[in-house]
Amino acid sequence: MQHIVRALGCFALVSSLAACVVSPSQQLAEPSRAPNPHEMAVHRLEQVDGRIDNMGRSIDARVNQGHFPPPDGAALHRRLDTIRHEAHDMAGQHGGGLTGDEQRVLNQELDTASAAINR
Repeated sequence: MQHIVRALGCFALVSSLAACVVSPSQQLAEPSRAPNPHEMAVHRLEQVDGRIDNMGRSIDARVNQGHFPPPDGAALHRRLDTIRHEAHDMAGQHGGGLTGDEQRVLNQELDTASAAINR
């Protein structure tokens, strides 16, 4: 009898531990929908605009720190404004967004401007 009670006690202990360790059943996740091409194109334009905004703040900071005279800072801002204008002209041709190739070209122009800012 004592042996049976001990066995039942061990069984209860093991089953309660197993309940703690067993992972809950996986719920089936909804398949992710493919990104909308227009949303991706708009996101690319937002990325370019964000980069231009960050570079503009960097120019302002470097002018305030004395790294550039104000006329040089103004020239760099005009350069960024030109790139932003190009980006929005390109986006206007595609319903408000950029293609991957257009973003790549704009990023190359911004890389050149960034080198001038960080010289």
